[in-house]
Amino acid sequence: MKTYMQRKEDVTRCWYVVDAEGQTLGRLASKVANILKGKHKPTYTPHVDGGDYVIVVNAEKIVLTGNKLNDKMYYNHSRYTGGLRVRAAKEMVEKYPTEMIERAVKGMLPKGRLGRQMYKKLFVYAEGNHPHSAQKPVELKVD
Repeated sequence: MKTYMQRKEDVTRCWYVVDAEGQTLGRLASKVANILKGKHKPTYTPHVDGGDYVIVVNAEKIVLTGNKLNDKMYYNHSRYTGGLRVRAAKEMVEKYPTEMIERAVKGMLPKGRLGRQMYKKLFVYAEGNHPHSAQKPVELKVD
């Protein structure tokens, strides 16, 4: 029996909507990353982007456990001297809720060209509505 290897021409993609309200950040990000990679399909092939599109809504209602709201820091550097910007998770939830989820998912995807291709299929929105209703997304329960 030969091992099945999927080709990029044979990939069929679905659209999923995930509600982030009340979900833990890391657990949600790992489930979303698996869907973007295509690991939930029996046709999973590591070197082919066989994943589906994911829409995450209600990003502003994500939950962080423990004291992470105050302790967890997000770092950006402009690559200039003294260009380090540090933000606490509490500030990120209030001002940039979509960026928190995007960063968490991006860190769980492969590095390189394939990971960037997978990351383009992620859409995160702070509120409960999204402009992708024409794609007829299926609601996905993440437990």
